[in-house]
Amino acid sequence: MYVAFFGLKQEPFSIAPDPRLLFMSDQHREALAHLLYGVQGGGGFVLLTGEIGTGKTTVCRSFLEQVPPHVNLAYIFNPKLSSVELLETICHEFGIAVKPATAQRAATAKDHVDALNAFLLRSHAAGRNNVLVIDEAQNLSPNVLEQLRLLTNLETNEHKLLQIILIGQPELRDMLARPELEQLAQRVIARYHLRALGEDESAQYVRHRMEVCGLERPLPFDRAALRRVHAASGGVPRRINLLCDRALLGAYASGNGNVTPRIVDHAAAEVFPRSVRSGRVRTRSLLAAALVLAAGAGLLTAATHVGDPAAAQRKLGAASPQALQPASAAVAAAAAPVAAPAPAAPLTKPTLLRDEDDAWRELAQAWKLPPPDGEPCAALAREQVRCFSTKLSLPLIRQLGRPGIVTLDTQTSQPSYAILIGLTDQTATLRAAGTEQTVTLSALADRWQGDFATLWRAPAGYADKAKDGQGGPALEWVAVQLAAARGVPAPTGNVRLDPRLRADLRAFQVAQGLPVDGLAGPLTYMQLNRASGVPEPRLRTEP
Repeated sequence: MYVAFFGLKQEPFSIAPDPRLLFMSDQHREALAHLLYGVQGGGGFVLLTGEIGTGKTTVCRSFLEQVPPHVNLAYIFNPKLSSVELLETICHEFGIAVKPATAQRAATAKDHVDALNAFLLRSHAAGRNNVLVIDEAQNLSPNVLEQLRLLTNLETNEHKLLQIILIGQPELRDMLARPELEQLAQRVIARYHLRALGEDESAQYVRHRMEVCGLERPLPFDRAALRRVHAASGGVPRRINLLCDRALLGAYASGNGNVTPRIVDHAAAEVFPRSVRSGRVRTRSLLAAALVLAAGAGLLTAATHVGDPAAAQRKLGAASPQALQPASAAVAAAAAPVAAPAPAAPLTKPTLLRDEDDAWRELAQAWKLPPPDGEPCAALAREQVRCFSTKLSLPLIRQLGRPGIVTLDTQTSQPSYAILIGLTDQTATLRAAGTEQTVTLSALADRWQGDFATLWRAPAGYADKAKDGQGGPALEWVAVQLAAARGVPAPTGNVRLDPRLRADLRAFQVAQGLPVDGLAGPLTYMQLNRASGVPEPRLRTEP
């Protein structure tokens, strides 16, 4: 109902576990990295636990989308099974044919284990890994857990043949602490527990989901409202979804387009009635109010004019007839100063660049590189600094955290350029020809279609995206940095782009919120540079 009102493409707070909306907090990155670690073989158990609603299933769904092609995967989401039923289900998920039962004899556990073992041996000989994922694993009985432990005994002289990932609520940890399951607990090679989000993470979560769903105006939740969201939800993502969905409906019903702390409190009273003190004002039905107000005129108009008057004056080109008009650096230097509020010093009127090469040269200055002569990107490549241009969303630009060129007015015959040097929840700061201007995100969206370009420092030996089987010093550097990010020893010997390295790249890309292809492209190098401390400029994120 409120999607079009806020200029969104879909509902941002659906409780369905949509991996596209997955918010990668630091702990969610680590959780996903633990699951992806499990696809690399080695046997044993990987354990992921968390309270209800903390994002276990969403992380799992995202993991399932990133499983490398060399992995056979079996996924069980209803583990309330007997030992034989579990074995039947595992064989079915792997597509294993088992000796059929007859009128005289039912298929036994041994029949299933023998068929499973033969399948695992064939897969291992073909260079494939086998992973079993069990969701809601707190529902497994001790007898079934013991059967799972016995499956990890299936092995060759060098390798375990089956990796098992258990995902469940905190009771699963308590079960594995029992003395009778000590042998299984000793085979857990990696474990992670998801906690609720902190206050800052809760605010980032709300902003992330709305931006992924198409928000281009400032976030409708003010800071006080976000604090109320965190307090009422306890930082549990599922509860945040329920609360924010109802709060947005309330803002839609009010017609002003802003979510206030009062609206959050009213929404909390509806979705968490037991958590709201009885002394608070009785809440009205926001849905009923929304239906009444939806019949009125001008709601969408009201939504597009929300904000304080000062912010409106910061829209691109709105400060003065000359503001943000494309010009050369010489014209910009001659522009008359505009008095800023005391005690700040006078500022030069902002401008934009007409020539894309001038934008690359200005970006190079932020890197403290000598001004490139001739074609900028060719000159910069000689300094092992590469140009990269693509279309990116604001969430991904925030994730990369580096300044870059935004191309404005691409739908016209005369596009213009500026350097994005700062990005907050509500504003973007642009620099061009030595001048700066801070504008609202909605103002930026009016003239920007997502075209973004930046620089990144390439390692020695970098050419372009490596192909399967290819090696070289750049890939060796990648493998070393990936190992450091995972906290494991660096690889030895010749490094090539093989299924194992591609799986490591996928795990890193997912953890960094990047497009996932298992290849070492510019975006992956940028984040590896950041993780390894390569000196590169950073995007300002504070007002």
